[in-house]
Amino acid sequence: MKKLICLLLIRCLLPTAAHAQTADTGGQRMQWWREARFGLFIHWGIYAVPAGVHNGRQIGRGGEWIMNRGKISVADYQQYARQFNPTAYDADAWVKAARDAGMKYIVITAKHHDGFALFKSNASKWNIADATPYGKDLLKPLAAACKKYGLKLGFYYSHAQDWNNPGGAAARKATAEGWPNPDSATIDAYTQANSGHWDPAQTTASMSDYIDRVAVPQVKELLTNYGEVAVLWWDTPTGMTAEYARKLQAVLALQPGIITNDRLKRPDFPGDYKTPEQKIPTAAELDGRDWETCMTMNGTWGYKSYDNRWKSTGTLIRNLIDIASKNGNYLLNVGPDATGAFPAASIAALKGIGQWMKINGEAIYATQGSAMGTPAWGRYTRKQADGKTVLYLHVFDWPANGKLLIPDLKDKVSHARLLAGNKKLTTHTTAAGLEIEVPVAAPDTIATVIKVTL
Repeated sequence: MKKLICLLLIRCLLPTAAHAQTADTGGQRMQWWREARFGLFIHWGIYAVPAGVHNGRQIGRGGEWIMNRGKISVADYQQYARQFNPTAYDADAWVKAARDAGMKYIVITAKHHDGFALFKSNASKWNIADATPYGKDLLKPLAAACKKYGLKLGFYYSHAQDWNNPGGAAARKATAEGWPNPDSATIDAYTQANSGHWDPAQTTASMSDYIDRVAVPQVKELLTNYGEVAVLWWDTPTGMTAEYARKLQAVLALQPGIITNDRLKRPDFPGDYKTPEQKIPTAAELDGRDWETCMTMNGTWGYKSYDNRWKSTGTLIRNLIDIASKNGNYLLNVGPDATGAFPAASIAALKGIGQWMKINGEAIYATQGSAMGTPAWGRYTRKQADGKTVLYLHVFDWPANGKLLIPDLKDKVSHARLLAGNKKLTTHTTAAGLEIEVPVAAPDTIATVIKVTL
């Protein structure tokens, strides 16, 4: 009897122990991530084929959500797989572009909400190897390229929402958001009555069946077949229960060093870091937890042929600086097209960021924010080096009078230099703070960095 009681106690405690492991905010698991500061998000899948257009109509907010927003049937959506043959896919070029941009890790949509797997899977035939003319696993060459160039590899996995594999959840989104057809009212009524689903083919199994038959086995495949996996990026816990979450979290034991985000099931499974989306939190919104902002370069995650709302390279660089100044990471997205090519605007932006990072990367990597607040002219980052404090001044607005003031700083200065060209700058301690004499013109109009060693 005592033995039985002990076994029951162990069984009850196991999920809690697994949870505690992923919620650990210290130690070596998070160290590389905290130092990295900058990563590449890749949204890629079948949705790159319609590219935001179905039956001749542009689907509002289409992209990777086109199947849901347009209420495309399972049978019709799966026809797009026959056109998915990304012969231009070059994993080596992708990873090299990320490395040259200064990125330290990659997270790719191994499976998004449409249920399509970019890898060969024994749990579902709805995958790149079995459902497309391409017929090959897309993640293995990516894993090899990451190892070659020294980038960490992470997998995004839609663990709850799945609009093709029966039993997967579906977020309830009205057709009016982008599908102007006469059947909208009928489809919406069906969706309301069927937990967000719009096609009877989606409900021929229960969610419990889906978790056991597809989600758990596929996460095991991802954590077994691709070497070291640094990040598991869950998304949208629609319909999740604690029981389902424990089953998925238990699989993480296959990769003891893995870190996870906070989207498995809120609030009981907080993961290792928070994930604000398409916004940079203010200092007042931060609570001390590790965090990562994921953001698009244009207006959509998955490739959409007509989305040309590209952010400037300057905006992207200043976003990176702002995020690092608040102890966060920047996960910047690229949505490749159906051939496997990065959009030209994304390539140009990555190159521009890389040029800036080549000179100024030390002011981003392994830095922390400063308690000195946010100066009117830009941002601060800092680090400890050789027993001294190094303060990096990211100057957005160059002083017209040739004098940059760091308010209230009275510490003794060892030296101050421009990172661009390593030119030494003269400093003066004044009643208002530290004053630095700078060139008349800014060396970099996006952000010039001055390194001050205290």
